[in-house]
Amino acid sequence: MDKELFDYIVVRANTLATSDASKQETKDAAKAWISAVKDADDATIEQATNELVDFLDGRPNTIDSIIAFAQGPAIDIMGKEAAEQFLAQQIARKEQGEKYCNCDACSAAVEVLAKFDRI
Repeated sequence: MDKELFDYIVVRANTLATSDASKQETKDAAKAWISAVKDADDATIEQATNELVDFLDGRPNTIDSIIAFAQGPAIDIMGKEAAEQFLAQQIARKEQGEKYCNCDACSAAVEVLAKFDRI
């Protein structure tokens, strides 16, 4: 793997490993990748990267699932006014053609998947 791609994934793996928006299993997968590639040879890096990409495949929340969240559970979590603002933002994003959640964790996952033509 070339250094530019490796560095690109490092940044996103660190986001996935530390984001409050990441589920624990996503944090664990990102931390496993970080640990596996530290001082590793190219074959190990390739294998760990393939495992991370496979793990991330299908995980980013879609814009439709975020809209559904904003219409339901977000009201109890965020309050009605904040949930309505969040919903309006997500509907606007969908109208602009966005397909996925824009939290830092989903964005990092989408960016990694896109580098491997998996999204």
